[in-house]
Amino acid sequence: MTTVALTPVEFVNQFYPNFWWIPAGILAAALAIKLPSIIRLWKDPLLRAVGGLLLLACAVFVFVAPSTIARVNRLTGVANFSGPWVYSLLTAFCASCLLLIITWRNGLSDRSDRTRRAMRGVVAVYSCVIVAMWVLFALADVPVERLRDLDTYYANTPYMREMIVLYLLAHTVAALVTNGLIWNWIRTDGLDALLRWGLKFLGVGYAAQLFFDAAKLTAVAARWSGRDLDWLSTAVAPPLACLSAVLIAVGFILPHAGQYLHGRWHVRLAHHELRPLYLLMKTVNGGGVPLLLRATPELRLVRRETFIRDVLLPLARFVDEDRRQRSYDAAVALGHPPDRAKALAATVAILDAIDTRERTREDDGAGARDTTDLLREIGAVSRALRHPEDIRAVRARAESPTDGRSLTA
Repeated sequence: MTTVALTPVEFVNQFYPNFWWIPAGILAAALAIKLPSIIRLWKDPLLRAVGGLLLLACAVFVFVAPSTIARVNRLTGVANFSGPWVYSLLTAFCASCLLLIITWRNGLSDRSDRTRRAMRGVVAVYSCVIVAMWVLFALADVPVERLRDLDTYYANTPYMREMIVLYLLAHTVAALVTNGLIWNWIRTDGLDALLRWGLKFLGVGYAAQLFFDAAKLTAVAARWSGRDLDWLSTAVAPPLACLSAVLIAVGFILPHAGQYLHGRWHVRLAHHELRPLYLLMKTVNGGGVPLLLRATPELRLVRRETFIRDVLLPLARFVDEDRRQRSYDAAVALGHPPDRAKALAATVAILDAIDTRERTREDDGAGARDTTDLLREIGAVSRALRHPEDIRAVRARAESPTDGRSLTA
């Protein structure tokens, strides 16, 4: 038994009934990722707008699936009712994209007359387009249900022809304007790297929409001239729509999700970096931070920092400031930069304080000391503890007969 390789057009045609659920699922996943932030920060209009846009985009791909088209037509009892319904959702999506980009670009604080006029204009124009499409559909005679090729099948039908052209032109104009706004924004100086990458994905996504519109318009125009290029509408446009949906979803999510993951990474990294100093403080205190299985990374970091500072406070009375200065001078003499030398000197001071505390009584310390620098440097001290060879070298240099200060002279 031999297998025949499918052409790209045949491949799309074979999987067309289920093809639309791919972008719908991707957009639904994107919405699910954003949903916790939207709920938590419900008062943020930009987050609500992104959520609404993703919801509209997901609805477009759900209702454009042939099985959904047939179900909607059957429920309403109107042949091809899904046509203007899907076109209305797509037009509303276009308007939402424009409104979001205008608001996102100009900022929520921008309430200039120009911005307000632009937003009112978008709402007015696209609302009129949606109303006009329903009026044209009501005037058209479209008795034959078409699940895949409504655009080209009725391309020469009065009123339906105008409705199809109207939605394609509205979509093309929105994609052009949105694309122009995005690429102008990308060229702005001082953008956050994640925001710039998100805008690049959005720009390519809306460029794919332009190719989608070109394929659709070419197929419709071909029908006007008596030619059959329906494959552009049924086999080329769907993959472009899917690609556009994926890129747009990534573009909207990347800046927010990237910042969230970046923040989480830094929290976990800070928690990990404090481990050496935390373990050292456990030997002093005889205990540690109780384990909380459901604690957030931020809470675990705060608890670890608090524990370290709580142990360092009483330990600070045993710190020998003269020896700490000698250790700093020794570290500088060994070639360490000032910040690194300061961390190594603080580390040596803490280790010496632990030894001194073990040899003396708790009340034999030197009394209250200014621990501001010591408590501020816990991260650098913990990192220094990972390099015991440097600590040994600084200790040996500081304890040598030659004073550490003279070594740097």
